[in-house]
Amino acid sequence: MHTPEKIRNIAIIAHIDHGKTTLLDAFLNQSHIFRDNQQVKARMMDSYDQEQERGITIFAKHTSVIFDDFKINIIDTPGHADFSGEVERILGMVDSVLLLVDAQDGPMPQTRFVLSKSLKMGLKPIVVLNKIDRPNANPDKVLDETFDLFAELGATDEQLDFRYCYASGLAGYAIHHLHDQHKDMRPLFELITYAVQAPAGSLENPFLMHVSTIAYDDYVGRQACGKIQQGTVKKGDQIIHIDEEGKENRCTIVRVEGHLGMEKIEMDEAGVGDIVILSGIPNVTIGDTLCDPKKIVKLPRIKLDEPTVSIDLTVNNSPFVGKSGKHVTMNKLRERLEKEKKANISLKIDDEADDKISVAGRGELHLAVLIEAMRREGYEFSISKPRVIIKEINGEKNEPVERVHIEVPQEYSGTVIEELSKRRGEMQMLDTNEHNITRIEFLLPTRGLMGYRNEFLTVTRGLGILTSIFENFAPWKGVIPGRSRGVLISNGPGKTNGYACFNLQERGVLFAGPGDDVYEGMVVGENSRDNDLVVNVTKGKQLTNVRASGTDENIILTPPRRFSLEQAIDYIQDDELIEVTPDAIRMRKRYLTEMDRKRPGSKA
Repeated sequence: MHTPEKIRNIAIIAHIDHGKTTLLDAFLNQSHIFRDNQQVKARMMDSYDQEQERGITIFAKHTSVIFDDFKINIIDTPGHADFSGEVERILGMVDSVLLLVDAQDGPMPQTRFVLSKSLKMGLKPIVVLNKIDRPNANPDKVLDETFDLFAELGATDEQLDFRYCYASGLAGYAIHHLHDQHKDMRPLFELITYAVQAPAGSLENPFLMHVSTIAYDDYVGRQACGKIQQGTVKKGDQIIHIDEEGKENRCTIVRVEGHLGMEKIEMDEAGVGDIVILSGIPNVTIGDTLCDPKKIVKLPRIKLDEPTVSIDLTVNNSPFVGKSGKHVTMNKLRERLEKEKKANISLKIDDEADDKISVAGRGELHLAVLIEAMRREGYEFSISKPRVIIKEINGEKNEPVERVHIEVPQEYSGTVIEELSKRRGEMQMLDTNEHNITRIEFLLPTRGLMGYRNEFLTVTRGLGILTSIFENFAPWKGVIPGRSRGVLISNGPGKTNGYACFNLQERGVLFAGPGDDVYEGMVVGENSRDNDLVVNVTKGKQLTNVRASGTDENIILTPPRRFSLEQAIDYIQDDELIEVTPDAIRMRKRYLTEMDRKRPGSKA
């Protein structure tokens, strides 16, 4: 066991895709925790399958490395604002943060978000100017911009006097000065050991720990993860667990675990500053206090930012129900979401209604990750269009507003500004650099951003970058126009036909290709006009018994537009649903048939 003086606890924070996980790869590779012949994959901390596919960190993960005689606990945090719940909980476990800033792009919206959280908690960040080997990197300019950001976010004089270094996570080196030799990560390791404070607390005091995250093990059940604030703990110790209501339960610790590299290791004893996973506390949840029976202390609950967007989950009632999913009933959905509720406190799940379950989160991506995970587990259900959460403040209706950061080639900036202004956006900043890249900043209602991302990629020919971050709740901005085009709706069941698809191409963009199964009421394309159109995509060519000699026209089909889950959530309107199954994502009208529309209580 390391003494508190020899422990350093840090979290790595940054804007999405600024190289946190790659820098951690370099840390782990140079800490000699792997065998020489051991196969190690890139971005090894992104262990969750969706993280590897999307190339982003979704769940905060903990590792530790030994440097000289120091133990450095490192937590890799998500860069996306939708996973802010993870970041907020993690910052309570560390004594400093490594703020990674791309030496070419500079501070970005999520940099602002994660930095403001850490400054408010009184942490003193270390700035790492990463990717200095990029061709257009300008570390000096980016360092000035980072200092300005610290000042803008109200940093104290002590926080403004931050330490910094330069690095390339991909090349695996860090340097104190730009002209230093590019060798290894040692300069950054050294900076951490002398610039980060040792954990406060004494090994002599009674045991005290705040539960920051939850894990689950099939053998020992629910596990509590957090940093030990006082004293020591070992297997067999009796402790007091204080829950949300303040109820005290006596428990026995059955296992104490920590991390070393990529491995979870069992520890004989852990003390102040150690980040540990404790088993033997059955109903533990995030924010609970664990303490010594001789000295009972209740720590404050962890406060999280409120959700801003919610969706409704209902059972799938389309004709294709049960074709690929194993779990299709409301009871199964409730059971799965109840399990999610226990571990993921940044989601709010309300299942009071009989026919639907409302799930609220920090954004569309936050909700999409949960839906995608359920889909892969064999669940089948329908989801509604996301809606923003309205708050009543002083008797006035308030809605969430986002700060939207956009980078586009100059020729597309006019179109973007015009559209966002229509969506009740207020421009805050406009700047064009020497490479003719225009940077625009808008304050935009979350409602205005819904459905715009797909359109943005189209109008900027895929060259634009759009990121957004929750700013605050502001008075209701009024009506915002929805999708400008209608949809093509299948008039009956069957398999789509190449001949029918060819004839419908001039009507708009198809979402289904030849041979796809469709049913009545399913959305099969986008109309080129603003109205919905019922079409027959299964109609074959009328055949005769007269042989044709070269008169058949050669049909050329445009590939159909296929939607990812987030794109579909972004696209649908209030009268549409997304049918989510393990092998398909389909969009359909809420009322599938004429009979549905005529049912008592139908809104159509």
